[in-house]
Amino acid sequence: MKHIVLTFAAALTLLLGGCAATIRSDVTTFHQWPAAPQDKSYVFVAPPAQDDTLELHSYENLVRAELTRLGFHEAAPGGAANLKVAMHFSTTDIPVRVVYPAYPYTYYPSRFDYGWPYRHRYWGGFYGPFYDPFWFNGPVMEEHVQHQYRRELKVAILTAADGKHLFDVTVHNTSRQLSTPAVMPALVQSAFEGFPGPNGVARRIELKQNG
Repeated sequence: MKHIVLTFAAALTLLLGGCAATIRSDVTTFHQWPAAPQDKSYVFVAPPAQDDTLELHSYENLVRAELTRLGFHEAAPGGAANLKVAMHFSTTDIPVRVVYPAYPYTYYPSRFDYGWPYRHRYWGGFYGPFYDPFWFNGPVMEEHVQHQYRRELKVAILTAADGKHLFDVTVHNTSRQLSTPAVMPALVQSAFEGFPGPNGVARRIELKQNG
């Protein structure tokens, strides 16, 4: 019996540990990427003072990792670079009002139910002996507010010399996940999926993240 219990516990731990969430993003890319760029050195564009946060720098590290994977290299501080990289992100809370019947444990009296112990309910057929359907009050409604979070990530790669845009990508994601840092790795990865990707085409990209 002890062996069975331990085996079940190990299986449950494996199941929970392997649980993965699917993060779906809508990705649109526009680019005029050269076939064989000679110099892939870059620097990040300094953000406006109000956007220069530790959170932004954390997400820059995610972009930096993707660029390294693609063969780019960041120029030394104060050094010359052939490219500039700019990024911007936003999170918008979208409250959604949801109304539904108070099911299944709420009972509702009829209009002529003067103290009778019998009650009827919206779901199912439990009615008092003097129930009149024409006087049915209708279900008691419950109202809840659900929050959807819409996130937008934009990344641009420009030439350092004249500011010409070579690569622009916009990633949109809407979910009930409150934490932006929890989903940002997937958004950044989606931005560079198949780099430079199809030009002027919206794609749905789904990525698994272990939870």
